[in-house]
This record gives sequence, C-alpha cells and structure tokens, in this order.
Amino acid sequence: MSDPVVAKIEANPKYHELRRKRNSFGWLLTILMMVVYYGYIALIAFNKPFLAQPISAGVTSLGIPIGLGVIVFTIVITGLYVRRANGEFDRLTAEILKEASK
Repeated sequence: MSDPVVAKIEANPKYHELRRKRNSFGWLLTILMMVVYYGYIALIAFNKPFLAQPISAGVTSLGIPIGLGVIVFTIVITGLYVRRANGEFDRLTAEILKEASK
C-alpha cells in the first residue's frame, strides 16, 4: 500500500542528492560546533590561567570574549545552514516535487 508519489520521490536521483548534501552539510556543521564548544569547555577545564588573563587593565578576562565568540559562531553556522536550506535545498525539493507530480 505504497503511495505512487512517494515511490516516485524515492526513485528520483535528485532526492538522493538532496539527502546526501543535506546530511553531509548537517554533519559538517555539527562537527564544527562540537569542536568549538568542547574546545572551549576543555580550555576551561585544563587551562584556567589562560582564560583568567585580564584584557589590558580592565577586569574582563580573556574567557569572556572567547565565550562570546562561541555564541557568535553558533549564530553564524545557523545562518549558513538557513541560507543553504532556503536556497539550494529548497530548489532541489521544488524540482523533486514538480517531477513527482507529473
């Protein structure tokens, strides 16, 4: 009792291309995020004196801007994914649906 439209979509090479590209890009961004986040946590755990260094003569330590950098990095890679999803992935999805509805 399989839907013929679903069968057409699963047989479409563009569908497999979309899945491959989306999965590989998602895993790449996941690995990058884990390296940055766990790298920061490891820095906190193993090199506290480095992060505790004051910036110039102020009271802010080096750990604060690095931590903010982790947050900014998260926002940037989210934006990259959204941009690619709204462009390339949506275009492929529209082509797949157009071909499947024929």
